Formats: sequence, C-alpha cells, structure tokens
Amino acid sequence: MQLIVLSLNFMTKAASAALFGLLLLIAFALTAPMGSHEYYGFFRYDYLLFYALAIQVCLLYLKLESWAEAKVIALFHIMAMGMEIFLTHPAIASWQYPQPAIFKLLTVPLFAGFMYSAVGSFFARSLRLYQVSFENLPQFSHMLCLAVLSYLNFMTKFFIPDIRLVLFAWSIVIFWKTKLSFQLERHTFKVPMLPVLLVLAFLIWIAENISTFYKIWLYPSQVDAWHMVGWGKLGSWYLLLLLSLVLVLKILGTRNKKGMWQLHS
Repeated sequence: MQLIVLSLNFMTKAASAALFGLLLLIAFALTAPMGSHEYYGFFRYDYLLFYALAIQVCLLYLKLESWAEAKVIALFHIMAMGMEIFLTHPAIASWQYPQPAIFKLLTVPLFAGFMYSAVGSFFARSLRLYQVSFENLPQFSHMLCLAVLSYLNFMTKFFIPDIRLVLFAWSIVIFWKTKLSFQLERHTFKVPMLPVLLVLAFLIWIAENISTFYKIWLYPSQVDAWHMVGWGKLGSWYLLLLLSLVLVLKILGTRNKKGMWQLHS
C-alpha cells in the first residue's frame, strides 16, 4: 500500500512539474486542424504564443512558479531563441517551421522559445516540489564550461568538427559520482544523476515526436512524409538538458565546497 501511495505522489508531482510542457503538447494536438489557415488575422503559431503567455501568467499568479524560477526560464528562452534562429536559417536548415506566423523573429515563431522554457520550468519546479539536493556536484566553473561548449557546439559543428562525443565523455567524468536526493512522503530517496538525465532526454524525445507529428516543426526528411525522429536526437536533448540544469542550479541554489547543493531557502 505504501508503494502505491509513494508512486501516486511521485507521479502527481511529476505531472505538476511538467505542467507547462504537458499543456503545450495538448495545445499542439488541439490546434493541428488549424493548419496554415488565418483566423481573425492570426495563425496557429500566433495563438500558441498567446496560449503560452497565458500559461506563464497563470503559473505566476497562482504561485505555482516563483519569480526567481521565471527569471531562469526567461534566460533559457532567450538562449534557445538565439540557437533556433541560427539553426533554422536557410543556409543551415536543421529544421523548419512549416506554417506562417505574424509574431516571429526571422525564421522562428515567437512561441518556439516557450518549448524550451517548458524544460527550464520542469527543472525549476521539480527541484522545489521534490525538495531536491545534490551531493558530489562538480564545481560550477566546470559545469558552466561544459554547458557553454555544448550550446556552442550546436552551431559550430557546421564549420568545425563536432565535439559532442567529447562533451558526452566529459559529462560522464564530472557527473559520475553526482547523486541527487528527493523527498516523498517523509521518505528520502537517493539516485545517480546521469541515469535521471538519460530518462528525461528520452521523455523529451517522445515529446519531440508528438510535436513533429502535429507539424509544430519538421526536420528536412519529414517534410514529404512524417516519420519518427531518429534516436540520435537523444544525445542532443541530453546536452540541452545539461545546459538547462546548470542554469537552474546556478541561480536557484548554492553549492558548498564539499559539493553539496541545496535550494535557496
């Protein structure tokens, strides 16, 4: 019975932490019939922008998200938009947004940044809801260096050799001993951090397949006919998760000299 209670508590908190992302996925499915048609002067992507803004306002108003968490999410949003603009440029065209929008920045509809914000929101809310702490966390200088190089590699790999394998290996080395602790019903659980990131990368990969199926964005090979996103994208999401996590940990908590990290009180 206790196992059932703990499982339900875990899933309830997980759904609450992922609320932003789940609401976006629901909207992607419900707005799919709109296609590229104009409705009252706006297009599907524009209505998704209004919807995402409404979600953000409601989360803050209902105190489901703090202003400190919102600042972290906004920073991740801005960084993600910069990467999006670069990677959707016609000369690169890693993916495309196939439908029109009034509110867009060059090739990127403005709502796109909120998809990344949902990842930042998940991390920020999870840390608080599960009362997460870390032990053997690497120095922030090492983590920030890894995060910055991961971010840059998404763009520089088109001009210089792709170093993602080096980044994967580096992340394993510095996070090998890192463990996170979380609370459920007065019980404390401790797990290695790296497997958690891999599971989260897989979940985002599933969300990516749902998003491309509903034509939120498309990879070049999906333009003529949709197919499942390749497994190789798991690595990209893993590195992007590291970037988001480092930003959240740096701003929302404190690491002591022994590698223990806790949320700001």
